[in-house]
Amino acid sequence: MPRRRAWLASTALITSLSACMVVPLEPHHLRQPAPAPAVMLQATPLGPQVLQVRLYPLNAEATGAGPLSAVVMDNQNGKGSFSIAYQGRNLQGEATRVTPDYPGFGALLSQHFGEAAQRSSGRRGIANAAGTGVNAQCEYILTGVNQGVGACLFSDGARYQMHFGQ
Repeated sequence: MPRRRAWLASTALITSLSACMVVPLEPHHLRQPAPAPAVMLQATPLGPQVLQVRLYPLNAEATGAGPLSAVVMDNQNGKGSFSIAYQGRNLQGEATRVTPDYPGFGALLSQHFGEAAQRSSGRRGIANAAGTGVNAQCEYILTGVNQGVGACLFSDGARYQMHFGQ
């Protein structure tokens, strides 16, 4: 009989436990999965980007022509087109991004901004355009989205400072 009682007691105990749930009293005992790292997505333009450029005279030759407007069409692959109207002529050419160690880069910038211009950070580029009887050579540093500065020298001696942005 004692054996039967023990069996009944253990069966009753097992039956009563099958409906029980164990719930921790303190939440710090729960193991939480580590949060997933945040993913930063940078929006990139889907097609060519138009950069508006203003040029301001730096010498007497440029003062005669006055302030100018130019456009850089950035194709998002390190190359683009460069166009500028100068003294009734339309100059067309190209703009190219260059590395910080590009040979000769900074000569024009240094003439207008000093040696510190070569140490400025940002995307560097050169732009050249030609038209009937005149051409332009430019260097620039883009310091932000649609922002930057540069310098241009025209074949007639006119020197300009470039400002990117709107």
